[in-house]
Amino acid sequence: MEKTELVFIPIPVIGHLVSTVELAKLLIHRDNRFSITVLIMKPPFASTIASYIESIAASSSTTGIRFLDLTQVDPPSPEIFKSPEAFISAFIENHKPQVKHTITNLIESHSVRLAGLVLDLFCVTMIDVANELGVPSFIYVPAGAAFLGLMLHLPSLHHQIITDFKDSDTDFTIPAFSNPVPPPVLPSVILTKNSDGYDSFLKIGRRFKETAGIIVNTFAELEPNAVNSFLAEEGQIPTVYPVGPLLDLRGQTQSPSDPITNWLDKQPPSSVILLCFGSRGNFGAPQVREIALGLERSGCRFLWSLRRPPNTKLEYPTDYTNPEEVLPDGFLERVGGRGLVCGWVPQVAVLAHQAIGGFVSHCGWNSTLESLWNGVPILTWPIYAEQQLNAFEMVKELGLAVEMRLDYRSGADLVTAEEVERGVRCVMDGDSEIRRKVKEMGERSRKAITDGGSSFTSFGRFIEDLLDNN
Repeated sequence: MEKTELVFIPIPVIGHLVSTVELAKLLIHRDNRFSITVLIMKPPFASTIASYIESIAASSSTTGIRFLDLTQVDPPSPEIFKSPEAFISAFIENHKPQVKHTITNLIESHSVRLAGLVLDLFCVTMIDVANELGVPSFIYVPAGAAFLGLMLHLPSLHHQIITDFKDSDTDFTIPAFSNPVPPPVLPSVILTKNSDGYDSFLKIGRRFKETAGIIVNTFAELEPNAVNSFLAEEGQIPTVYPVGPLLDLRGQTQSPSDPITNWLDKQPPSSVILLCFGSRGNFGAPQVREIALGLERSGCRFLWSLRRPPNTKLEYPTDYTNPEEVLPDGFLERVGGRGLVCGWVPQVAVLAHQAIGGFVSHCGWNSTLESLWNGVPILTWPIYAEQQLNAFEMVKELGLAVEMRLDYRSGADLVTAEEVERGVRCVMDGDSEIRRKVKEMGERSRKAITDGGSSFTSFGRFIEDLLDNN
């Protein structure tokens, strides 16, 4: 049987890539008429992508998915960009000729029938390649529906608000949100209009409407207001397909590293709070000290993933050789066996452990979905990207998280030990309403992707529309 080919183009950032691969695996699993090629750009900075691709390509779960490495192109000079978002956009733009050449060769050498391109939200420039090849393009948003709603509404906000968004004296009305949105919780990259990052995001928001559809990693029960706002705009925006949660749950079948497992196994159920801030999350010594003092005063058990700040913006944090160099004197002795400080942790597997009862999180969307899946309430500490918006939505819109900060920015005021202590005690309250709601939403997330669930049905509609387009 001749397969129908889709080409996926993610950006070379691990959180986006993992989520994109989960989408590809879902499509192959749901319909064996498809084959998929994932084009891999080589990042201009150190990353874990190569080892991830090597492991996933060897997995039986990716049968039917081909991974093609693109030849590395000369990256743009980081010095000429003020924001990482603008740098990434220029980096993607430089790959357009090579992407078209690679897809053309794929069609000719493998005699495949190309059905379309599935593009990461940062890869909107590849819409041009799809148009030149005469196939539809679909956007994949590995973030939530509320963030997608902001991006779709950004061109309108651009004309409505004449000042920089950070200088607005009123909150914003955005259809995807039921509450007015305060300027400080918008992504940093769009707070100032006269910036290359803002220009990149505005272009993305405008080009979304040129596609045949938008796939988003959420489920209708989690973000009903945002999903309903897309239905209300039917005909004015492309069809939106909520198909989540798309999670790499392999970590739940693999134990955390032995020292972490051994320690967690000795703790009572739901007694430990995890502190983990994503692949880029890190803090300087003054903030580390405040976290440590807050944890000590809280009296709660904790597992703390502590990472060393990188040397440049494009590098990733690393583990401390000796964490005691940034911790308060005597801290580890005083907290004794009720706390464990370590480097990188296998977050998915740790969140699934019965000892975990709370999660101090940067509110990245993958982490947010993982916490809900496991019924673990979040204490919000957003740092970058759209995390402030995610935190606002989880706390103010949905009542599914405890607020520590909603508008924290790296390099801004410290989160004090008092805030950490108060937040940890609140989120670890075993009888809280938020804990009950998170457990319930976790059950709904599992139902959404089963046969007859909202995301299962939405994904079936995507497949039907995709085939109709061809």
